[in-house]
Amino acid sequence: MPEIPLSVPNRERTATANDVTVADLPRFAPATVEYDTNTISDVADAGRNAIDELPAIDSLQQGASIAITAGSRGIHDFPEMLIGAINALQERGYEPFVFPSMGSHGGATAEGQRAVLADLGITPEVLGCSIRASMETVEVGADSRVYADQLAADADAILLANRVKPHTDFNDRIESGLCKMAVIGMGKHTGAEMMHNAALTGDMGSEIQTRAATLFKELPIIGGIALIENARDRATHIEGVPTDRILKREPELLEQAYEELPTLPVDDLDLLIVDEMGKEISGTGMDTNVLGRTYFHGEGEPERPSYTRIYVRSLTPSSHGNGLGIGLADMVHQNVVSELDLGDTYVNIATSGETKRAKIPLIVPDDASALLLAPSTTGTPNPSKLRIARIPNTMEPGRLLVSEPVVPELRERPDVSVGELQPLSLNDGEFATEAY
Repeated sequence: MPEIPLSVPNRERTATANDVTVADLPRFAPATVEYDTNTISDVADAGRNAIDELPAIDSLQQGASIAITAGSRGIHDFPEMLIGAINALQERGYEPFVFPSMGSHGGATAEGQRAVLADLGITPEVLGCSIRASMETVEVGADSRVYADQLAADADAILLANRVKPHTDFNDRIESGLCKMAVIGMGKHTGAEMMHNAALTGDMGSEIQTRAATLFKELPIIGGIALIENARDRATHIEGVPTDRILKREPELLEQAYEELPTLPVDDLDLLIVDEMGKEISGTGMDTNVLGRTYFHGEGEPERPSYTRIYVRSLTPSSHGNGLGIGLADMVHQNVVSELDLGDTYVNIATSGETKRAKIPLIVPDDASALLLAPSTTGTPNPSKLRIARIPNTMEPGRLLVSEPVVPELRERPDVSVGELQPLSLNDGEFATEAY
């Protein structure tokens, strides 16, 4: 991206028509949510045990090739779970390999998708097996327009592996999990685009279920390994699900995932500041369930949480410039826009089908400018009354800074600890890196 010609306002004086200064803003305090969580102590062992829960595996011949899915999300315990599953398959005499299963992410290229996996710590050296990448697909089923990765379809067996969680585009009995991995992830660019286009004219949840059923019937899918994360992004449940039980079991796992979903401890803000957005954080860069914004054609907007304005400060390196989801924000730091790769972003947005999420919002030169614009853009003209929260990203909404008007209600909650209030500190218009 070319350099953005922005002028920096006088931070000691004013950045808005209301003559607001940094000194007029409220004090801030760190806050931490104490989530009640359970964590799997040995994730690799849980991955091994999940293989034992898939009886179809034992029907394969010695030396059978098994294609295992790996998506583009930053799931902390996913590589370790894969290692356990791969070891278990190899000990049985099979030849597992991993293939990128992420629709059009990574610029819709094989090498781009390899790079995405490498950024997530998923490499042949780590896994102990090969990673095979291709964007070639085959059509599955008669007149169904369902697609699958060519390498996976040519394997003796396919093993789905994914996190089950609330989706960022829609709500249904099956959202993000094994079925979505089969239909959209394994469908590569062609399948993902076809799926999202169908969803724009119909119902995404039912489309995924119908197409997953076709894949389960036509391909040698022997089951799936489902992972559920707790509020601290660690595996709390790992389970092997036979193919004939996925459509029934996944809704039950989704209910558990909703119970584990971390959100901010406050759902009424004038301004939410998000330090980073990125593809490894969420398919939409930021989790729409945390933001309270969907911005997807045909889907309604949730009533809560209600955040009047959202400001995003950076794009993660692992996104490789893919800024899908930037349109969920109202303001972004100029660094976000300078890091954008519009080619990757637009390929992803064309695949997903919702252009609103790629619209570039108001660009500000620094953090101070975003804060000083808040009184004029939130309907709270008195800057000292602004309800503001800052979080690292939407995967970590339990670590935050909150402005003084928010502090009293958080101090009443037994699951939230709140530190001392301090005046806002900026260094040349920017927040301190370590603030939580």
